[in-house]
Amino acid sequence: MREEIFQYVKKKYKTSPDYPFRTAPTYPVLRHADSRKWFALIMDIPREKLGLTGTEYVDIINVKLGDPMLADMLVRQPGYFYGYHISRSSWISILLDGTVPFEEICRWIDESYAVTASRQKKRKIRPPKEWIIPANPKYYDIVHAFDDVREIDWKQGRGIKAGDTVFIYVGAPVSAILYKCRVTETDIPYEYSDRDLTITAVMKIRLQKRYEPDRFTFEKLKEDYGIYAVRGPRGIPEELREALR
Repeated sequence: MREEIFQYVKKKYKTSPDYPFRTAPTYPVLRHADSRKWFALIMDIPREKLGLTGTEYVDIINVKLGDPMLADMLVRQPGYFYGYHISRSSWISILLDGTVPFEEICRWIDESYAVTASRQKKRKIRPPKEWIIPANPKYYDIVHAFDDVREIDWKQGRGIKAGDTVFIYVGAPVSAILYKCRVTETDIPYEYSDRDLTITAVMKIRLQKRYEPDRFTFEKLKEDYGIYAVRGPRGIPEELREALR
C-alpha cells in the first residue's frame, strides 16, 4: 500500500517521499512543498507495539486530524490507533494491511494535509467543513430567528469559511440542535461589545433544515455521540454527521 499512497500524493499534491532518519531508513515522510512540514509519516513496526497479536512487522501511516474528538472516535474502530511515537495533538496511526480501505486512508491523508498546511494554503485548499456552533437564547432569540427570513448574520466562528455547514446548538432551556445552515459569506466587519460579548466580525448563514427540539438533545449528543459540551465551533463525529443528514 506504500506505493499506492506515494502515487496518490504525487498525483494530487505533487509530493514525493523523503527518508530523513538515519536510524530508520525505511520510514518515509510526506511534506508540504512550501513549509516542509510533515503531513504523513509511514513506519514499519512489530504488531505487538500496537497491542496486536503476533511479532511480525506491519506498515502504519501517521496522520494528523483537526478534531481531537474525531480521533477519539476513530481509534475505537479496527485498524486505527492513537499516534505511535507521535502522541501530541490529534495524530493517529492507521494500519496499511488492508484493514482500513485505501479510499478511507486517502481521506485522512487529505485531512492531515489540510490541517498541517500553512495559514495561507489552508484557506485555499480546505474543502467545505461541517461544524456545531453554540447559540445562547439568553442573548438572542435564536428559536425564532428564521421565522420570517432564511438568512441571518451570526458571529464569525474561528476557522469557518464560506461554503461550510453549521449546525446550531441552542443552549438551555432548549439544549438541542435546531438548525442546519450554509455559510454564504464570512469576515464581514462588525463592532459590538458589552460585558458578556464582543463581536468584531460576522458571517451570513442561510437556513437549510430544521430539527425538532427533541431530536438532537444534549442528552442524546452526550450519550450517543460523546459530545459533552458545545462552547465554541467544533467538528462533528462521523456517526452524528450521518444522523444529521
